[in-house]
Amino acid sequence: MTNMGQFTFVAYLGARILMALASSMLSVAIGWHLYLFSGDPFDLALVGLMQILPMLVLFIVSGWVVDHFPRKMILVICGFIESLVYIGLALSMNQGDLDRIQIFSLLLLHGTARAFYSPASQAILPNIVSSQFLPRAVAITSATWTTAQTLGPLGAGVLLAWVDYGTYWALVTLAATGGALFLCLPTLHIHKPQERGLQHLLGGIRYVFGDPIVLPSISLDLFIVLAGSVMALLPVFAIDVLHVDTTTLGLMRAMPALGGVVMGLLLARLPPLRQSGKLLFIALGIFAGSILLFALSNVLWLSLTALWIYGAADMVSVNIRSTLIQLATPDSLRGRVSAVNMLFIGVSNEMGDFRAGAVAAILGPVATVLTGAAMAFGITIGGSMIFSRLRALDKLTDAECPDNQDTAA
Repeated sequence: MTNMGQFTFVAYLGARILMALASSMLSVAIGWHLYLFSGDPFDLALVGLMQILPMLVLFIVSGWVVDHFPRKMILVICGFIESLVYIGLALSMNQGDLDRIQIFSLLLLHGTARAFYSPASQAILPNIVSSQFLPRAVAITSATWTTAQTLGPLGAGVLLAWVDYGTYWALVTLAATGGALFLCLPTLHIHKPQERGLQHLLGGIRYVFGDPIVLPSISLDLFIVLAGSVMALLPVFAIDVLHVDTTTLGLMRAMPALGGVVMGLLLARLPPLRQSGKLLFIALGIFAGSILLFALSNVLWLSLTALWIYGAADMVSVNIRSTLIQLATPDSLRGRVSAVNMLFIGVSNEMGDFRAGAVAAILGPVATVLTGAAMAFGITIGGSMIFSRLRALDKLTDAECPDNQDTAA
């Protein structure tokens, strides 16, 4: 990678970190202040709804926009909009009585900006790094994003104790700086497709369901997270199984992120992966095994180890699948395909938590996680048999779409 390419990637990475920090800190701060004001837990559900609803409604439109307008411009505009949202929240919080309609409107605007930001930030990465460096770039980006998501809530807690409502001005600074860093990215020429109409608008969905690499990469993540996610049940295991306090619960929640960060940094230093398809399914099998180990453990250190492996194995899977999705997708479709991918990720995370909570209410936490582990093993084995082309893949770059040879900066 050239010095200019390194500078561009560092600017992109710095912007992604700052935007992730701001977003993760917002969730903690707004939840804290709203619950203090209303005492109604349903307000916390509405905070999550305001974030996911725009993605569900706009994923077709946002993907089309990312494929037809400069991605750099979209990222800068989204950073600017998020800064305005944080300014609005900072001003609203200092009015005495909180205006819930005003606050939820601002959160809806924030979710709308994220609906465009997420696919744009994914789709632009292959444009600013070479295909050979892309797997490492994905690993570095994933590791730093996970770190930001872990440190963000901690930072929010410190700021809430220190400056309380002034926390939102810190978010303004983070988002504005992130948007400014996106200005350092090169202005890339967009090859606008000539097609028009509904079929063109739905091109991302059609491509996902027709490609033998992209479809399994997205669907494996969807089903294994739906089946095996344990994060929503950590408080239940902390109280009823491990009998630990809230401090230890925080450590439990941090272990998957720590495993992901360590593995992401390791992947960034390793040479290009070989036998990537087999490695993907091995990682999914280890992920399922970590769920089984967590379900069977009633010893804290073993549960923490299982959660660390859970995060590390997931990072390997995410790195391989994310790289394959970007490489196997034509640049003219990356925005729409990335929007579909982000929708699948959002739905799988939310529905995975809902599945875990609903089933645990009937079967209990241990039986629920055991069932999830069994389903995760089934998905891994079944996916390996059904998606034989993915399993047989050697180098990640073997999946690269021929149309993408000249799109990286």
